[in-house]
Amino acid sequence: MPKQKIDAGLLAGVAKNARISLTESESRKFLREMQEILNAFSKIDEVKVEKTRPSFQPVELKNVMRDDTAKKCLTQEEALSNTKHREKGYFKGPRVV
Repeated sequence: MPKQKIDAGLLAGVAKNARISLTESESRKFLREMQEILNAFSKIDEVKVEKTRPSFQPVELKNVMRDDTAKKCLTQEEALSNTKHREKGYFKGPRVV
């Protein structure tokens, strides 16, 4: 059962904060509906849960970048060996001017 009961005074306070005016029939209707909503949410309190670490992220955040370590680089001849567009030891590109 819910820990709090919805009564006319509580409903009037909520209506005042929401700046709405309710008729008597609307008040009776909303009292019943708000109590049903409170009953539905009180069922959540009955669920048995184990204490676990909170899940603020659905997927764990971790660093996926590799370590920055120095490795052997290509020499100029090795780099130019894969292209036919070379001249005087450099890559040859289209004329700009």
